[in-house]
Amino acid sequence: MKHKYLDLRPKTFRALVRFSAQTYGDRLAWVGLSSGQQYTYSGAYDTIQRLKKSLFDSLGLHKGDKVALWSENMPNWGITYLALTSAGLVAVPLLPDFSAHEVENILSHSESKVLFVSKRLLPKLKEVQTEIKDIILVEDFTQFTDLENFDTAGNKPFLSDKPLADDQEPDINETDLAVIIYTSGTTGKSKGVMHSHRSIISNTLDVQYVQNIDPGEKFLSILPLSHTYENTIGFLAPFLHGATVYYLEKPPTASILLPALKKVRPTFMLSVPLIIEKIYRKNILPSIQAKKITASIYKTGFGRKMLNSLAGKKLKKIFGGNLKFFGIGGAKLDPEVERFMREAGFPYAVGYGLTETAPLLAGSNPKNQRFQSTGPAVRSVTLKILDPDPHTGEGEIIARGPNVMLGYYKEPELTKQTFTEDGWFRTGDLGVFDKDGHLYIRGRSKNMILGPSGENIYPEEIEAIINSFENVNESLVIQQEGKLVALVHVDFDEIEQKAVEWFNQQKDKATEFSQTQLDKLKHSADIVNEYLKNLERQLKDFVNQRVSKYARIQKVEFRKEPFVKTATKKIKRFLYTDKGKKN
Repeated sequence: MKHKYLDLRPKTFRALVRFSAQTYGDRLAWVGLSSGQQYTYSGAYDTIQRLKKSLFDSLGLHKGDKVALWSENMPNWGITYLALTSAGLVAVPLLPDFSAHEVENILSHSESKVLFVSKRLLPKLKEVQTEIKDIILVEDFTQFTDLENFDTAGNKPFLSDKPLADDQEPDINETDLAVIIYTSGTTGKSKGVMHSHRSIISNTLDVQYVQNIDPGEKFLSILPLSHTYENTIGFLAPFLHGATVYYLEKPPTASILLPALKKVRPTFMLSVPLIIEKIYRKNILPSIQAKKITASIYKTGFGRKMLNSLAGKKLKKIFGGNLKFFGIGGAKLDPEVERFMREAGFPYAVGYGLTETAPLLAGSNPKNQRFQSTGPAVRSVTLKILDPDPHTGEGEIIARGPNVMLGYYKEPELTKQTFTEDGWFRTGDLGVFDKDGHLYIRGRSKNMILGPSGENIYPEEIEAIINSFENVNESLVIQQEGKLVALVHVDFDEIEQKAVEWFNQQKDKATEFSQTQLDKLKHSADIVNEYLKNLERQLKDFVNQRVSKYARIQKVEFRKEPFVKTATKKIKRFLYTDKGKKN
């Protein structure tokens, strides 16, 4: 059974849920590898309808109310998300790695009335100040009765015994708001991307035109479902086409992932470049270079292709032996690693998109993948270059299609700035097309940094926190060799004075340092350096407690000189990146 040209009318989550339940019935939809929890398509539909009834009857929610979902991947994440969206409620999915501070800001900004949360995040939830009174555990759909201690033993059952009847369903239009996705919430100026039913469902339908998904395909999920990449391509698309998605339900460490690959033997996987790059650099390349003869052979074109081909056979076996599509997105793929995958015959494919576009704008499959390209525009999307360079054809990529967001929640001015006057969405990315319409990303015109797993990191929000720290005048957050580095301008005259005061305090207390260590600090420069080391530890702790795991600062470099600025007093950011330094 193939649905190459499948369409949904109307393009709503409710239509999706009903279609899949009626079409695939007793086929497995989701399986939790750790918990053993699983749902067939018809079983999922029944639970979704029961959860919807509870939301309306027990909590008194109405169409358009916002409900937050903060959990790791598991079958009940899908139940919750589809229950919310197909009920006409607005889902607010949160990344598991969001800090308590970010969650607090997002819950407030989104005006969420209910929170679904997983057991693993309960310790972090205790640090969140929220007025939400209705908190439900994702694992078993029980409602907390003790909001002070989050005592799961005292929870009361929440899931209704009866499903929501058809005549109780509120009307849903394709253009209704369905989901608000927060890319960050660190400073309180949260940026929530608003997506309609049509924007997400149309993009879900477009996936099939990039890579055919048959009923019975096996997906192994390793990326967070609250990220649009995994959500649309790795969750909604397989649900639309009768595939089965397996969830690790634990972080994808080697000890968890390798047995899962062997057990599931997936045909589809989605990843970010970091995963395959680590495999290549830590496993494949060292094994080749371990012996002089293979290291020597690898330096020749023919030898490299031969050894990569042999390594590819082993790699495909490690991934279960049935893999036909290994999608890569979220960040640029290293050319050396891509060359390896091509020569290894590994079935990889690269796509391009943004949270604001639900997310897919361009994509390829393993058969039409071109080196360093993200593929052509997907079916319902039109891409073009704004003001292309007359010599290179490069310029900012702009997009138009049903998958483009409604705008940023409560941010009309920011929304306006993100679109051209004639309604094209500005991606902020630089690119160029080849003669066949395949897109090549050249760089980012925006300041956003992509984290190691494809997370959006906005340096200005981290800088706002750094700048609130004592002694800091201004700062700049950049990425160096995959690490987040904070360049921090401080008043060194003040630092030297404070360093002397600090040194005298340490001599009196001798708490942080031994007397031997203090005796070594004989010169003022040594004292200042030791003070700066201590200040760096404090600053990193201060910042990293207030940002997500993937946005943590790993290194601080203190500067005596102010940053070079424009006439409007904005730091010339490009001068401090690796590219700017080289130029």
